[in-house]
Amino acid sequence: MNLFFSFSALVILILLAVIGVEAVKLEFLFGVIIPYVAIAFFLIGIIYKVIYWARSPVPFRITTTAGQQKSLPWIKNSKLESPNTTLGVIGRMLLEVLLFRSLFRNTKAELKKGPKLVYGSSRYLWLAALAFHWAFLIIVLRHFRYFSEPIPAFVPFLQNLDGFLQIGLPILYITNVLIVVALTYLFFRRLFDPKLKYFSLASDYFPLLLLLGIALTGILMRYFTKVDIVSVKEMAVGLFSFQPVVPEGIGVMFYLHLFLVSVLLAYFPFSKLMHFAGVFLSPTRNLANNNRMKRHVNPWNAPVRIHTYEEYEDEFRDVMKASGLPLEKE
Repeated sequence: MNLFFSFSALVILILLAVIGVEAVKLEFLFGVIIPYVAIAFFLIGIIYKVIYWARSPVPFRITTTAGQQKSLPWIKNSKLESPNTTLGVIGRMLLEVLLFRSLFRNTKAELKKGPKLVYGSSRYLWLAALAFHWAFLIIVLRHFRYFSEPIPAFVPFLQNLDGFLQIGLPILYITNVLIVVALTYLFFRRLFDPKLKYFSLASDYFPLLLLLGIALTGILMRYFTKVDIVSVKEMAVGLFSFQPVVPEGIGVMFYLHLFLVSVLLAYFPFSKLMHFAGVFLSPTRNLANNNRMKRHVNPWNAPVRIHTYEEYEDEFRDVMKASGLPLEKE
């Protein structure tokens, strides 16, 4: 049912864009107004979430560790898996953000015949997630050739690196293949793994389907349904310079692609995709594990009246003596 709702939502979005542009001729709505509204939702939503998370009190060190904590000098500690310095935390964060270190170490459990519980690696999940995120980043950076004039120097470098195999004409970009393959794997993994399927929600399926829709419409525009690149750049530069124009003859596929991207931007701050910012604000990742080196006191602790043993004994002396319990003082 969750998959049905997600797929239905994507189909409705596609129909809205196609009908709105092709039949009703609402190019200005789908090409200017909706992108601006989506960007506003994206920026305001992210700023709100980051400020809300940053204001959350974290009085204790609750770091997630996967190695020996620093303690006695003769015990070797793990500087990246259980860092006790800021430099170590930065190193662990770089491994987490750039290489998904914790996902690489992840394991899965399966119940085999016997019954027998077997633990295995989740390296395919790690590889698919890494391929998707890096491909998505490179694709976004490559798109800067549409947003700016002159084109930034890193864009031609990324294009040459991405298309170094020089397959076909236009040249086939490796990231175009990687992002579709990775998203397809992540989608079918969630669909056919019984455990994942059991607790998967519409909020898990919809982002995958939406990202697949964005990737496929982009590929269709590049290799099959041709669009006027000059008009597309004119429109993109107009949007980013706050001088919007809607050139003629761009084609419905471009507006569909732009509309799906706008939906992704507007949906982003309210979805699980916000982990891209949340990972930097997670106390399980961004704190040094120095609990054995420094005492951390909760500044929000309410004052508590201490009831000492001497006071306890004075209060229950007669009962304790009648029960034969030893007393510190008679």
